[in-house]
Amino acid sequence: MFSVEATKTLPRAEFSKNHRILVVEDEDLIREMLVLALEEEGYEVSIAADGQSALNSLYRAEPVSTDFPFDLIVLDIMLPQVNGLDLCRLLRQQGNPVPILILSAKGSETDRVLGLEVGADDYLTKPFSMREFIARCRALFRRQRLNGSIDPQVLRFGEITLYPQECRVMVSTEEVNLSPKEFRLIELFMSYPRRVWSRDQLLDRVWGPDFVGDSKTVDVHIRWLREKLERDPSQPEYIITVRGFGYRLG
Repeated sequence: MFSVEATKTLPRAEFSKNHRILVVEDEDLIREMLVLALEEEGYEVSIAADGQSALNSLYRAEPVSTDFPFDLIVLDIMLPQVNGLDLCRLLRQQGNPVPILILSAKGSETDRVLGLEVGADDYLTKPFSMREFIARCRALFRRQRLNGSIDPQVLRFGEITLYPQECRVMVSTEEVNLSPKEFRLIELFMSYPRRVWSRDQLLDRVWGPDFVGDSKTVDVHIRWLREKLERDPSQPEYIITVRGFGYRLG
């Protein structure tokens, strides 16, 4: 049904990094192939096997920007519980602007028009090649980028507000002074709320892969961040320790 023909022949888009995609597909094999192709391109992928699970994922996740926790939804139409068209229509009624790529075995003109009219940005008919699928995803991100909707100007979580371009952080109405490493740590946490980061992952993302030193420097910076951001650093509400794994926001 699907061809896994060399997606590697497509030049890798530099702006694929860190985009988060929700794949909603009830067929296990198709879902696994989509996820594999997307992860090979550097995207962060979440999955749902039915419409209700997709809704739960959307409502459970904290938004990275002010509106939505994902940068793209890949959405099958024929889903259990809540079908893809109803899910797409609901998201648009709620004002969510996230790009939606519909996948469907229904390829008639009427079906394609209906999918676009309920709010999808693109419609891909099964069977399709992974190469075309990745190209469609890239095109949607490129269109989004040209519209200026990527890289949100403000990140918010609870009472913390972060302005990436200004390197400025507010807690409620008070601005806090952070070192460059502290700022990059909280920016990373706020970009991926509730994701657990190990010390090694934090060192790699914030200090860089060439860092030579003790991983406990992460614990020291976390302690400093808590002192500046938490009401009670000894009982943190924001930067949570996940014992045996690392740290997460919220």
